[in-house]
Amino acid sequence: MFSPPPRSWLKMLAMAALLLAGACDDPPPQAQPKEILAYIGITMAKPMAEIAAIVEERTGASVIITQGGSEDLYQSLKASRQGDLYMPGSASYRDRHADEDLLGEFVHVGYNQAAFLVAKGNPKAVSGDPTQVLRRDLSIVVCNPESGSIGRETQRILSEANVFNQAFERAQYLTTDSRNLNKALRNGEADLILNWRATAFFSENRPAMDVVDFPPEVAQPKKLLLNLLSFSENKDIARQVMSVAASAEGQAIFRKYGFLDAKGLGDK
Repeated sequence: MFSPPPRSWLKMLAMAALLLAGACDDPPPQAQPKEILAYIGITMAKPMAEIAAIVEERTGASVIITQGGSEDLYQSLKASRQGDLYMPGSASYRDRHADEDLLGEFVHVGYNQAAFLVAKGNPKAVSGDPTQVLRRDLSIVVCNPESGSIGRETQRILSEANVFNQAFERAQYLTTDSRNLNKALRNGEADLILNWRATAFFSENRPAMDVVDFPPEVAQPKKLLLNLLSFSENKDIARQVMSVAASAEGQAIFRKYGFLDAKGLGDK
C-alpha cells in the first residue's frame, strides 16, 4: 500500500522547485551609474573639477573632464558627437560655431581676462604696454591662435597694438594653451608671456609669477559660458553641473581660482 512522503520532504521538494525556477530567470537589470563627458578649456579645469566633484557626490554620477585648447576641444566633440558639456575660454567660440547647432542652452559662470605674466617680483620691470613684447632684453613664448582661446586673445591684443607679426617672429616658440605658457615661464624659457590672468593664482604658479595688467581698454573681460551639447544623452546630469557652476557655491569656487564671477566680482 502506497504511503505519502513525510510533510518535511514535501516542503523540501517545493523549496527546491522554487530555487530551480529562480535560477532559470534572468537577474533583474542593475541600474548603471550615469557618466558624462565635459570638454573644458585648460584654464577653467581646476574650478570645474571641484564643481564636478560636488555633482558626483550628490548624484552618484561620474563627470569626466577632458581638457585642452578651446578650438581643439570643439573639433574633437564635433568629430566624435560624444559628450555633454563644452566650456571654452571665451564666448567667441559659441558665436564662431553657432551655425553648426552643436551648442545648446548655456549658463554664464564668469569672466576670463588676459594679462602679462612675469617672474615673481617682476625683475625686468615689465609694464602693461602691449609693445613690451618687442623689448630685446625679454624672451617671450606665445600661444598659437589656432589652438587655444588665449592664442586668439593674444592675436587680437597684439594686432591692435600693431606688433602681432613682430612678436610671433621673435618668440622663442609657439605653444598650444595656457598651461604650456605658464610652464615656459616657470622653467625660465620666457621672461614674459601673455596669458589668462587667473592662471597666475593657481597653486603651482603663485610662487613663481606675478600679474602685470593691461589697461582696461586693451583687455576686456571675456565671458565664460558652460554650454550643453545638443547631442548629450545625459542632459539631466549635465544640467546639474550647469546649475552648480552658476550657483553661489560655484561662483565662489571660480573666484577662489582668480576668475571674476558672473557679476564681475573677484576675490583677488
